[in-house]
Amino acid sequence: MNNLALLLNRMGEYIEAEKMHRKTLELREKVLGKEHPSTLDSINNLALVLDSMGEYAEAKKMHRETLELREKVLGKEHPSTLNSMNNLALMLHSVGEYAEAKRIYRETLELKEKVLGKEHPSTLDSMNNLALVLKSMGEYAEAEKIHRLEWKLTEKLLGKEHPSTLDSMNNLALVLKSIGEYAEAKKMHRETLELREKVLGKEHPSTLDSMNNLALVLKSMGEYAEAKKMHRETLELREKVLGKEHPSTLDSMNNLALVLKSIGEYAEAKKMHRETLELKEKALGKEHPSTLDSMNNLALLLNRMGELESSHKSCLPHTLYYTNTRKRTSTPVYSCTL
Repeated sequence: MNNLALLLNRMGEYIEAEKMHRKTLELREKVLGKEHPSTLDSINNLALVLDSMGEYAEAKKMHRETLELREKVLGKEHPSTLNSMNNLALMLHSVGEYAEAKRIYRETLELKEKVLGKEHPSTLDSMNNLALVLKSMGEYAEAEKIHRLEWKLTEKLLGKEHPSTLDSMNNLALVLKSIGEYAEAKKMHRETLELREKVLGKEHPSTLDSMNNLALVLKSMGEYAEAKKMHRETLELREKVLGKEHPSTLDSMNNLALVLKSIGEYAEAKKMHRETLELKEKALGKEHPSTLDSMNNLALLLNRMGELESSHKSCLPHTLYYTNTRKRTSTPVYSCTL
């Protein structure tokens, strides 16, 4: 039952995954007890699917509970405890609580270096995660430094074509894009894409991520024709491989719509933004942050097209939601520029 729930989560079928994880947790707690390692695994897995659904308040509570219990039962330096520290930090990172996420990532990294060694794959994962939150905080110099080190260590340990090495290349390229180093970012994204196609195949989700990321850099460089072509191809492949309602497919729809807006193809962009919004509402719920981002994007496009009344109607619920939940999520209040 647990394995099926994990599979459903990976497929983006979050509602069914949540139901199954809750059932597994209930049974394990009844049969094994609250503090049994398998019960704690179930709490952890349920928290992860809640993350994916945007149910951050409950997810955060469950991640903290899992961490406290694993620390009590297994000890602070046990690998499962360190995984709980990492998962809590990931969740905090995703809701914009960067300072606490950074603190926990640093502590996790220090403990993993002590327990597992500097070049252990799990230690390198923590280096990567710390660099990612530093990027989110705008601390690009340290983020780039850590990503470069982690990339070189991963390549040394696993080889140039290992999927983890390619993940490291991808993440470094994303930082380079953030600091405006578009030429190097484009070069690295192309190389990562070529290697992922060779190693993983054209339709692997990670390969499709590289296509998406390269297209985003091309858009930033004003190379709209190639960006548009690549976003269309990524969308078609994600729809085929992952399904129309998968979050990554919806991201591709959104990104293609943004390129279309940039080149003045407003009619198709509007159609695509509306479809993305409808699918996100269905798959993620009306109040999921990604759904609200799509609402915002549609409102901004309608404003660009001079459809002010429609734009206000699309924007208002978005603004009100973020205003009402600002304290809960610790994220900025988004508002439309009309």
